[in-house]
Amino acid sequence: MLIKKHAITLALGGLLVATMSFSVTAKTTLKLSHNNDKTHPVHISMQAMADEVKKATDGEVVIRIYPNSQLGNQRESMELIQSGSLDMAKSNASELEAFQPLYGAFNVPYLFKDSTHYYKVLQDPEIGGKILDSTKGKGFIGLTYYDAGSRSFYAKKPIKTPADLKGLKVRVQPSPSALEMMKLLGASATPLAFGELYTALQQGVVDAAENNPTALTLMRHGEVAKFYSEDEHTIIPDVLLISEKSWAKLTPEQQKIVKEAADHSMMTHKDLWAKATQEEIQKAKDTMGVEFVKVDKQPFVDAVKPMHDKALSDPVIGPMVQKIDEAR
Repeated sequence: MLIKKHAITLALGGLLVATMSFSVTAKTTLKLSHNNDKTHPVHISMQAMADEVKKATDGEVVIRIYPNSQLGNQRESMELIQSGSLDMAKSNASELEAFQPLYGAFNVPYLFKDSTHYYKVLQDPEIGGKILDSTKGKGFIGLTYYDAGSRSFYAKKPIKTPADLKGLKVRVQPSPSALEMMKLLGASATPLAFGELYTALQQGVVDAAENNPTALTLMRHGEVAKFYSEDEHTIIPDVLLISEKSWAKLTPEQQKIVKEAADHSMMTHKDLWAKATQEEIQKAKDTMGVEFVKVDKQPFVDAVKPMHDKALSDPVIGPMVQKIDEAR
C-alpha cells in the first residue's frame, strides 16, 4: 500500500513538474524587424510597445526587436512576413501599395493639409483603420502607423521648381505612385534600397533623393547632399505589421493587448518624432552645412494634380481619397 501511495505521489510530482515546465516555456516570442538604428524615434517607440506588451501579458508575449535591417531590408522583411517566416516588421505605405493597392491612397502628393489633418485620418476607423485591416487574407495585417515626416527633395543643388528636377535621377521607393510623381515632375525615377543611397549619392548613381529631414543626419546623407528643398510633396506613414500566422498564435486577450500597445506607441512616437525632427534639422544646419530652402509649393501641386484627379476616379482608392479630402 505504501509502495502504491509512493508511486502515485511520484506520478503527481512528475505531472506537476511537467506542468510547471510547460508554463515556463509557454511564451510567445515575436521577432520585429526594421531598418533604423536604436537611436531612432521609431525604435524607441517600438521598445515602449514591447515593454507594455511584456508587462500586460506577464511575460507570456515578448517582442524582440531587430534594428538596422539585421533580418533583411524592408522589401525582404515584407516577403518574410507574408510567408510567415517573420513575425512583425515596419514598412511604409509606399512599399505596401505593391501588396495592397488601398495603401496607395497615402501616396497621393499633397494629400494632407497639415499634421492635424494627417493624425485625424490615421486614427479614423473608417479611413486609417480600414486600410490597416485591408490586407487580411494576404498574409499580414496592420497594427498601427508611425509618423515618418513629410518628404522633400535633397540634392547637391537647390530644387525650387519642377524645372530644377528635369533630367535628374532621383532615388525613390519602389512604389508605382512615386514613379508616376517623378514622371510628372520631369525627373528620372530610380528605385533603390535605402541602405544603398549614401553611396549612390556620393558616386553620382543618383543626383537627388526625397525623404524627411532626419535622413540627412541619421543616415548621413547631408554629407553628400547640401541642399534640402522643403516642397513637402508627401506625408507617407510608416506601418507596423504582423504576420497573420503570428497573430493567430495569440489569444484574443493577447491580441487586444498587442493592438492597444501598438496604438499607444503611435502617440509616443508622435511626440518623439516632432522633437527629433527639429533637433536633426538644427544638427544638419550646424554640423553638416546643409541649407534648407523654402519653395513655392503651388507649381509642384499643379504639376502632380493629374495624380490626385486620377486617384479620385480610381475604383479602389477613390472613395478613400475622397474621405481624406473631406476630413480636412
